[in-house]
Amino acid sequence: MRPSAYFEGPVGKLNWHVLRLLWPYLIEFKGRVLLAMMCLIIAKIASVGLPFILKNLVDTLDNSSVVQGLAVPLGLVVAYGVVRFLNVIIGEVRDTLFGRVTERAIRRLGLAVFEHLHRLDLDFHLDRRTGGLSRDIERGTSGVSFLMRFMVFNIVPTLLEITLVIGIFFFNYGISFAMITLVSVIAYIGYSIRATEWRTGYVRDAAKADSLANTRAIDSLLNYETVKYFNNEEYESKRYDNALAQWEVAKRKNRLSLLALNGGQALIIAIAMTAMMALAAHQVVHEEMTIGDFVLINAFMMQLFIPLNFLGFVYREIRGALANIERMFDIMANVPKVEDQDSASSLSPAIGAIQFNDVSFQYGDRSILKKVSFDVPAGKKIAVVGDSGAGKSTIIKLLFRFYDVNSGAITIDGVDIRHLTQLALRKAIAVVPQDTVLFNDSIYENIRYGRPDATEAEIKQATQLAHLSDFIDSLPDKGDTKVGERGLKLSGGEKQRVAIARAVLKGAPILVFDEATSSLDSRSEQAILSALRDAAKGHTSLVVAHRLSTIIDADQIVVLSKGCIVEHGTHSSLLAQQGLYARLWHIQHEQDDENVGDEALTD
Repeated sequence: MRPSAYFEGPVGKLNWHVLRLLWPYLIEFKGRVLLAMMCLIIAKIASVGLPFILKNLVDTLDNSSVVQGLAVPLGLVVAYGVVRFLNVIIGEVRDTLFGRVTERAIRRLGLAVFEHLHRLDLDFHLDRRTGGLSRDIERGTSGVSFLMRFMVFNIVPTLLEITLVIGIFFFNYGISFAMITLVSVIAYIGYSIRATEWRTGYVRDAAKADSLANTRAIDSLLNYETVKYFNNEEYESKRYDNALAQWEVAKRKNRLSLLALNGGQALIIAIAMTAMMALAAHQVVHEEMTIGDFVLINAFMMQLFIPLNFLGFVYREIRGALANIERMFDIMANVPKVEDQDSASSLSPAIGAIQFNDVSFQYGDRSILKKVSFDVPAGKKIAVVGDSGAGKSTIIKLLFRFYDVNSGAITIDGVDIRHLTQLALRKAIAVVPQDTVLFNDSIYENIRYGRPDATEAEIKQATQLAHLSDFIDSLPDKGDTKVGERGLKLSGGEKQRVAIARAVLKGAPILVFDEATSSLDSRSEQAILSALRDAAKGHTSLVVAHRLSTIIDADQIVVLSKGCIVEHGTHSSLLAQQGLYARLWHIQHEQDDENVGDEALTD
């Protein structure tokens, strides 16, 4: 799913159905919405009343009566000031009332998107582009704020005022003034919409280039080490600059098209104002209306066209906001491929006995596992080994229900994991992954992530089991030491021990080790193995191993090849069979001997 896909819809279509999707998030404060609407109407009535006060003031000043010159003009001036202040203060009250509604809607919607993203399946997150996705969410929440602000505080009041003014002109001054106003407003709105649609392509191109540049920048920074390893700083800079160049070209065209939009709007306003003033001046000269009427008409036309002057901008931004909000709702429309059954149990397994019963799984057209069956008895250590691509890591993904099996079943304590909620299932399993990624926080906080409500004593006990205590005590800031983004300040062995401590702290009956020592040197491996043995005591352990030396103490070893179990037994029995396991063992044993020699030379 591409981050800029929403820019590719029909240019001329406004997605008003987004308001229906947004409505549930806006009705939490129904009373506030009603009060804000009342304030809007009162403020607009006050705004329409101002030209009438101005008209009467001018007509009064045009009268030379001494009494009127002293009393009435002063009262009208005060009334003008009061009504103008009332108009402003009611508008502020309206903004304050509706601001709370908008802010709460943005909060609820942002949280809903965040929670939904965590519910989506692994495929979505493997395909996503983090930079583009974060920008989509940011644009969506900003779009809600913009849409509410301009729809409620600009478009609706302006349409209300246009209706009132045309009615006033028609009943007070005849059809000519009303028709000039109506035709000019229609021409202005029509031109603004057509011109904005024309230049929307440039806006879309700029936004697409912006998303591309943002995605490339974040991807490059997240892979900082890889960029450095291959000396590709210049290559990354060129790719980023190419995206920025596309953005620059689109923005230049956007700016030139804005000149055409504003110029056309100004021409329509000038023609309309000239026609109205000429007709009003003609009637003043022929004493068909007063100077005050002339001022009133001028004031109304200025009041109408000042907000309309922003119509092109507002229309474009509302259109963009609707598209951005729709894009965010499109994210929420993604349905997880793995969902809980309606009758799923929320009771988490407590014993931890695992069974794979004729499990088959294929990813797309590629068959990964074929009728795999084995048991992991409670409290035992079972290892899964095999050559590359045999399906070892897939077993863990299926156990965690990142994917559902195509046929067969996986059970824990005799219950099909599809009959458990995902939350209940995953509470029963703690994982030490091959690639430990830590949060940019302290060591203790990364360990605490295994169980956020854990006490300090429980965290320290977990660090002892993970053989991490001596390392933490050697640090100046102890457990409060920051690990850096993704744990880059720690070595591979140190990160693995943090992962072990985190898994132990979770307190789950099942411990899964996903090639937890595959990337370590032999010295670090021995330290981690000792930690793993201590951590696994009293737990059901499923170990996916690349290095066979780490699982020689397993109660049972399952050997996979091309998605099928080809051998199983203990370490010694498998060596005696002289099969695939024995071949893998001899290959690794020879490699280990070479590595030991290399380490000795290095020392």
